[in-house]
Amino acid sequence: MEITPAWKDRFKKFFLNNKFVLFLLVLLLIGLNILVLTKISYIFTPVIVLLKTIILPVILSGVLYYLLNPLVDVLERNKVKRVYSIVVLFLLIIGIIAIVVTSVVPVIRDQIQGLIQNVPAYTEQVKQQFERLIGSNFVNQFQNTIQIDPSELASKASEKLSGFINNAWTGVGSFLGVITETVLAIATVPFILFYLLKDGHKLPQWILKMLPPMFRKETDRIMTEMNHQVSSYIRGQIIVSFCIGVLLYIGYLIIGLDYSLTLAVIASFTSVVPYLGPVIAITPALIVAIVTSPIMLLKMVIVWTVVQLIEGKFISPQIMGKSLRVHPITIIFVILTAGNLFGVVGIVLAVPGYAVLKVIVTHLFSFFQKRSHLYEADKVK
Repeated sequence: MEITPAWKDRFKKFFLNNKFVLFLLVLLLIGLNILVLTKISYIFTPVIVLLKTIILPVILSGVLYYLLNPLVDVLERNKVKRVYSIVVLFLLIIGIIAIVVTSVVPVIRDQIQGLIQNVPAYTEQVKQQFERLIGSNFVNQFQNTIQIDPSELASKASEKLSGFINNAWTGVGSFLGVITETVLAIATVPFILFYLLKDGHKLPQWILKMLPPMFRKETDRIMTEMNHQVSSYIRGQIIVSFCIGVLLYIGYLIIGLDYSLTLAVIASFTSVVPYLGPVIAITPALIVAIVTSPIMLLKMVIVWTVVQLIEGKFISPQIMGKSLRVHPITIIFVILTAGNLFGVVGIVLAVPGYAVLKVIVTHLFSFFQKRSHLYEADKVK
């Protein structure tokens, strides 16, 4: 069958000149490339090993860079050479670390040792209180109504509690493994951080020079917005977490809660993860308060509620503002998904990673919207 000029024109009109069809073809080519790369994934094994090795020190250096770079910029604007500013900041950091190690760490160590030693006693007290609750008149009437055997229920609860403690200790072992990797990475962090503070501001211009001139303006806008999102989140979240730790420590001291410093430090670290962090942080404090007395439990809940109100109404709005503009439900889903995919590192990096991805996707969609002309009907309406 001979192809007539009319069929050629129709083919060009509906396929070659149809931008949506061309877009689908591009997606198909990308998918085929990904499929081919998955078949030869062994070639990229050295790259993956390299990334796994350097990712932790790079992340730590990046966080410290966003915290310290504004101070270096201020000193540089006051006619202090950038290298001298970095050296001064390093000396201050070393002094602060020395003070913390000599004064705070021994207290935390003693409290952690005492908490670990008292875990069996706390477990027994929780079990006794549960059995005492099972034997109350109200619960007896309730169990007669629904026909529950209290001894069987107590046995199952004890098994669940033992399993929970064993899982907790397994988690502690994994956590200690992460701490070991962190300690090893700290040895390289000062060197990476020094060069980031010294030459990090030149990196965007170096990246732009590698791109064609027509893409430089839009790429510069994207990198600027990404930098603003990440820096605002990291600085704000760390300051908020520090404030939460200080307020909780003061509150725990006022009510006389045991292991107040350790519990406040745990709350400060876990509060780096929004929404889910406070839920994790309150668990050890609840256990200590429950085994102490019902009055202590009430006091602890009051302190926690007051701190959360102060953080939600005053601290976060002033420090964090609305820089991310992400719905809380979205943040929770992102954290849960990243945690399942990448573990602890994914939980910590979920929100800033989502913010960066959101900026990139938003600009790519805007670019597609302008070039494809598929959304011009909205403008007509």
